[in-house]
Amino acid sequence: MAGTGSIFLFFFLSLLSFSAISEASKCSAQEFPVVRNISELPQNNYGRGGLAHTTVAGSLLLGLKEVEVWLQTFSPGSGTPIHRHSCEEVFVVLRGSGTMYLAPSSHEKYPGKPEEFFIFANSTFHIPVNDVHQVRNTNEHEDLQVLVVISRPPIKVFIYENWSMPHTAAKLKFPYDWDEECLELEPPPKDEL
Repeated sequence: MAGTGSIFLFFFLSLLSFSAISEASKCSAQEFPVVRNISELPQNNYGRGGLAHTTVAGSLLLGLKEVEVWLQTFSPGSGTPIHRHSCEEVFVVLRGSGTMYLAPSSHEKYPGKPEEFFIFANSTFHIPVNDVHQVRNTNEHEDLQVLVVISRPPIKVFIYENWSMPHTAAKLKFPYDWDEECLELEPPPKDEL
């Protein structure tokens, strides 16, 4: 009987150790396989209803300094807030459809009425630095899934309540890190530029 208890204790401690290693490894580049299937990566909503996000490759996860790649899934009716940021951004629509709203930067005091662009599976679009925009799943029947590439992480994001909100009133979020749980394990790399 003592042997069975020892085996159970060993098994239980092994599970605890594996759980701690798994938790730490999601923030460690050394634990990532070279090739991964993005459909198998876990997604989190980070407290934002209708959104599922995972960082495929990033500054906090892999120590990347020039780019970050995200996989995001928006349920019908959901989307990003109206915002702008201090980086370039490229989207590739993997599935679904929706609308991208874009108010090109100008010398106006507020974004103004945006242009609307229909986005669909296999389409791609880019957002220039500091152009106010929003991506929404306007399809009532299916999720919108996009692969997003941003430059120069971590980024400064300015969030707007509406399209007529003055630029000076937009709420700044910096750094904008999706993987904040990784900050506890390792500070972000310093920008050399």
